[in-house]
Amino acid sequence: RSNIEQAQIGIRDALCQALDLEETALPFAGELIQVREEEKIWQRAIERLLRNFGLSLLVPDSCYRQVASWVDATHLRGRLVYYRVRENMRRTLPSLHPDSLVHKLSIKPDSEFYAWLEQEIAHRFDVACCVDQEQFRREKKAITRQGQIKSAGERHEKDDRHAIDDQRRYVLGWNNRDKIAALEAEAGTLESAIADLAGRISTLKRQLDDIDTLLESLNKLEEYRDFQELDWQPLVLAVDRLNDELRRLESASDLLQLLSQRLEELERTRQETEQQLDAAKNDRAKTEQKLEDAEQLHRQTAEFLASVESQASRPWFDALDELRPQALGEHSLSVESCDNREQDLRRWLQEKIDSEDRKISRLRDRIIKAMSDYNSAYPLETQEVDAALEAADEYRQMLEELEADGLPRFEARFKELLNENTIREVANFQSQLNRERETIRERIAQINDSLTQIDYNPGRYILLEAQPTLDADIRDFQSELRSCTEGSLTGSEDEQYSEAKFLQVKGIIERFRGREGLSDLDKRWTNKVTDVRNWFSFAASERWREDDSEHEHYSDSGGKSGGQKEKLAYTILAASLAYQFGLEWGEVRSRSFRFVVIDEAFGRGSDESAEYGLKLFEQLNLQLLIITPLQKIHIIEPFVANVGFVHNEGGSASKIRNLSIEEYREENKRTSPEAQERDDGSIAT
Repeated sequence: RSNIEQAQIGIRDALCQALDLEETALPFAGELIQVREEEKIWQRAIERLLRNFGLSLLVPDSCYRQVASWVDATHLRGRLVYYRVRENMRRTLPSLHPDSLVHKLSIKPDSEFYAWLEQEIAHRFDVACCVDQEQFRREKKAITRQGQIKSAGERHEKDDRHAIDDQRRYVLGWNNRDKIAALEAEAGTLESAIADLAGRISTLKRQLDDIDTLLESLNKLEEYRDFQELDWQPLVLAVDRLNDELRRLESASDLLQLLSQRLEELERTRQETEQQLDAAKNDRAKTEQKLEDAEQLHRQTAEFLASVESQASRPWFDALDELRPQALGEHSLSVESCDNREQDLRRWLQEKIDSEDRKISRLRDRIIKAMSDYNSAYPLETQEVDAALEAADEYRQMLEELEADGLPRFEARFKELLNENTIREVANFQSQLNRERETIRERIAQINDSLTQIDYNPGRYILLEAQPTLDADIRDFQSELRSCTEGSLTGSEDEQYSEAKFLQVKGIIERFRGREGLSDLDKRWTNKVTDVRNWFSFAASERWREDDSEHEHYSDSGGKSGGQKEKLAYTILAASLAYQFGLEWGEVRSRSFRFVVIDEAFGRGSDESAEYGLKLFEQLNLQLLIITPLQKIHIIEPFVANVGFVHNEGGSASKIRNLSIEEYREENKRTSPEAQERDDGSIAT
């Protein structure tokens, strides 16, 4: 799951197992950092520079004591570097080089170590990424795409002990698909090499076997002392000569040939007679066995017919004779086939019995289900009646009572009340939701009137878009509401139509009320589908002012830098404030008080986005209370005509003092650098 080398993973596994910690609590730095997709061309050089840092373990302050003790007491059989990550340790981010390597890195957004890694990378790896040697020679800290590193003090380094594009050594990223692909490619190459070597080994082994066979044959020559022992050709010639002589003698004597043929015929006749004798013996044995079996069966049958059991079963014999043609079809009975026909008839009867049992069982189940459905629909009337066949008389009695009471007389009144009251109220409810939907669209239009007056970028403005949501729950709810009211106000004489509308309305109201066992789920569903804000999916469109064509579409802030996110947020915030205060863009008012408070988050943004936000608030003539750290004072001063400072010393309300800007500057000069660094949110302008 990780790009970190197995040796380092093994050390962490042992550490987590010994201290009973989750692996996610002690990540490696490389597991939380990766090269941005659009900067992949720099990945090889970045991997070489950040390799040692990526293999470093990050230890939260809460686990530091345990980890330090375990590492000191354990022989690691390897090298481990880890950092103690203190809580609430904030340092000011340095001003980065425009071509800094830091801009090419992403930090895992949901990591608790995000802030620490952001500061550590910014301080340690603010290295200029140079595309040519002229820039590389000019920069103090620089790196080239080929992996040459220049650090402070004129130190240069290029480590080519390993190939720079060897993805097997990469350690950065929280996704290891590329590394797995590289390893699989290497495995394929090695498998091909292994196959080639196996073929060569097989060929050499065959050659070695041939040599061993030849050596064994040569060694056997020692067994022969004379060449005559090996000279087989004269012997073969002598045998052939004698065979030829034998064939000549046989062909020369007619009597010998006749006797030979007669001998062959007698031999064949003897073999056939022996075969016929064996077959006759087998037939006799089988016949004797069949005769014995028939006599035994005859005795058993006579004993059965004479028994009391046979007399009791005799009335069924005729019935079985009638069933035989149905069960067995056309057939003939013999002593040998009686048992088989008995089994066939028994199976046919059992299948008939099973089939009738299944029909009875299905009928019983349908009757019981109908009783259960009736009990569920009318629990009060059936609270003392069980859903069982034994209670059929009670259900029959209830049916007779309903028919005697004349229930159909009330159906017309039911339909009238359904149309006049229930469905009309549902229609009013639907109308109210639609009015709220239109209100949201009108408010979005008003906010867009303000947004069109703001230059988000030179020549471009932002427009909010509200599209119908694709959420299945909300779309189904809207469809059900429309189905409840379609055709209901004009009326219908169809009884099934009225019943269907009633069931549709009942289903919605039951979910609003909360069904048994699903109350929490239905409550969340109700809050979701009746909140009309959930009916929309909101997005922002950046458009050209000249022709209103779209430049970029923002469905969320994913993939945007921190400054871009802040700028978009300030733009929509300013338009929303204009809507809340009922302002018309550019209108001059002699006396007004529109007060806005901006908290300490203002101090964490970039200078460019903060300056952009202040310009927007200045155009709206807003009165601001800004809580900001010391470092942001230079941004505020040009935009605020009257600036006052409130200094809270030591966090105590009794020590708050009002200062002029000159007094504050004198106070700031007397404050130590350490105190200034701690004072990150105590100044209000």
